[in-house]
Amino acid sequence: MKNVVQIKEVNSSIKNRREFLKISGLTVLSTGLLLSSCNNDDNLILSPNSTALTSKYGKGHFPGTKDGVFDLGAGDLGILTYAYALEQLEADFYTKVVNASGFTSNFTAEDQQVLQDLYYHEVIHREFFKTALTGALPNPKKQLLPDLEFNYGSLNFSSRSQVLATAKALEDTGVAAYNGAGRLISNPDYLLLAGKIVSVEARHASAIRSLINPNSKDFAGDDVVDTTTGLDVKKNPSEVITIAAGFITTTFTALYLP
Repeated sequence: MKNVVQIKEVNSSIKNRREFLKISGLTVLSTGLLLSSCNNDDNLILSPNSTALTSKYGKGHFPGTKDGVFDLGAGDLGILTYAYALEQLEADFYTKVVNASGFTSNFTAEDQQVLQDLYYHEVIHREFFKTALTGALPNPKKQLLPDLEFNYGSLNFSSRSQVLATAKALEDTGVAAYNGAGRLISNPDYLLLAGKIVSVEARHASAIRSLINPNSKDFAGDDVVDTTTGLDVKKNPSEVITIAAGFITTTFTALYLP
């Protein structure tokens, strides 16, 4: 049985997506930077074997429905869509957390502040990718990843230990996902923005780890930072999607991502 939770956005005073994005520092100006590489007709080419438009940055495969199932696509647009899927998951998770019945009673004041901050950040990231892809894709009505559905099984959103353990898993996975995706991005503007977002995700991971085990070295534990290289863990999209599939119930494929 699905874990059904009534969701309400915490800040209902934000009137629209453009206004919401301004809060984040990922402003419309940043969105313009991201889209500058894809809104030009020069970035759309004809496939050698088809009259269909393909993307210079999509390596011939736009996101969209293929054989009845949505596929994330390839290249830069595929990576952006992949990131959008992950941000949908994180935003949904934290929305449920901050709206849980036990949020104000079972979590400390520090917990609540951190989790609300993470909620706002992840919703901003989700809306940022949605806005960026809507502008970048030639036919967003057909090529934009739909709203995903999620199932957290027996997770008790009013349990501090369960919520923080799940948040740790999601944030660590998110950092590894962006780290692994960097080498797959060809557009330098996309890479710059991915770097900015992964730095925020890494702060999230450290914050959650510190809530679980205060005043310890776990904020940058040996399980995520290699003691020899000093570098964080990275994972390919196929590895990350396998992990995320434990929460995502909407079927999609990533046939053209490693």
